[in-house]
Amino acid sequence: MDPVVRVSGGLVRGVQRDGVNRFLGIPYAAPAVGADRYRAPRPVVPWEGERAATEHGATAAQSAYPAPMDTVLPSSVDPGDDYLSVSVWAPEGARSLPVMVWIHGGAFVRGASSVATYDGTAFARDGVVLVGINYRLGVPGFAVLERAPTNLGLRDQVAALEWVRDNVAAFGGNPDDVTVFGESAGGMSVATLMASPAAEGLFHRAVVQSGGGTAVCALEDARKVSAAIAAHLGVPATAEAFAELDPEAVVAAQTAIGLAIQADPDPARWGASVLRGGLGIMSLFPVVDGDIVPGVPEERIAQGAAAGIPLLIGTTRDEFRLFLVPTGVAGGITREMLPVLAARYGWPEGAVETYAGGRPDASPGDLVCAMLTDAAFRAPSARLAAGHHAAGGAVQVYELDWETPVAALGACHALELAFVFDSLARGALMAGEEAPQELAEQMHRAWVAFGRDGDAGWPRWSPEQPAVMVFDVPSGVVEGPRAEELAVWG
Repeated sequence: MDPVVRVSGGLVRGVQRDGVNRFLGIPYAAPAVGADRYRAPRPVVPWEGERAATEHGATAAQSAYPAPMDTVLPSSVDPGDDYLSVSVWAPEGARSLPVMVWIHGGAFVRGASSVATYDGTAFARDGVVLVGINYRLGVPGFAVLERAPTNLGLRDQVAALEWVRDNVAAFGGNPDDVTVFGESAGGMSVATLMASPAAEGLFHRAVVQSGGGTAVCALEDARKVSAAIAAHLGVPATAEAFAELDPEAVVAAQTAIGLAIQADPDPARWGASVLRGGLGIMSLFPVVDGDIVPGVPEERIAQGAAAGIPLLIGTTRDEFRLFLVPTGVAGGITREMLPVLAARYGWPEGAVETYAGGRPDASPGDLVCAMLTDAAFRAPSARLAAGHHAAGGAVQVYELDWETPVAALGACHALELAFVFDSLARGALMAGEEAPQELAEQMHRAWVAFGRDGDAGWPRWSPEQPAVMVFDVPSGVVEGPRAEELAVWG
């Protein structure tokens, strides 16, 4: 018989398959449409009788990945009103089990918990209640508009965590045993929530995958981006004006301005914090507002804001290849361009020489991918780990080194996702058809262990013993891999 549980709002009917109960697309807040699209999340609207929770619901307004990214990154675009939702996977008969809450990535403008890679079946199979959440993206989630609250996407995440606290016991989860994990924008969100007073007490462990604690924007700089989007649309930068617009028109405008920032990364025009916090690839993301985000998360975490929360953090070895290889940019970089790029991106003196000296066979494009990987992902992750450790927090560090045979991507950004979720069989475009199942089992097992015990299964990281679990075939612990390159970034 299909399972039925009572949650905030009423009864929901899921589906049971192979010992796992699935409840998909459950609203955790009222529909954020019309004027409410630019207001704080409101309590869920109750419903009569049983609500079917057998299919994923709507997604936040977004566009699908463009070519050539669409060949390796799956999109999930389903317009509708009830996009502030959660999906739950739980073992049949579960009682007081550990809970893991997944926050998807997508540069804060794309993504949804309905992407097949994020199916929580394997977590439920292994004794965890998995909750995937959706939140507002793009302009509704992160623009700074007059008479609209800041950081609505983060406020949604907090509301979803409150829903978990109040409802997860009905699915067999323990609300006092919650791990929050996320990748890319989701990992950046996790780091931001670790430093946010609004999320205090809502989770007890954290996993930051390919994220860091500096993906935040100054308020005045965020206003510049929002004003440019408003000008592109021909409206004032107010909540009332944007509420009248077609969400798809807003998505098109934010995309246009995002491309303009990438084409002309002028700090005088856009603000230094937009370019720094956005890693050169994001234009809408969390804002330091003195409220949900009181300060730069990396700094607050180093000051002890999350000292009692065990942290699992890491990256893939070749993160930036995803952004430069499929587009052909990496292949067009010449050795003569390296000093120009170093000046444009403000790389430390000697960076090019250090990477070139350690990689004698690398092409200029390969060197740029490696440097941008460390500047944008590995160095921020390392600083966050060091700061959390210094504040008394327990830290474990990983790196994925396994190289996909697909499109010369190497160990690129987002490659670890299908391994962590043990969902290779669900169509991992990026990993290819011959990806090693034993590696998926190993990584997934580590995440489950961390969500259950706060220990992923290898030594904790410290400056004296910088242990890093390098996932590959075979995997193993390495102390301070490529330390000379990492030291370039301070």
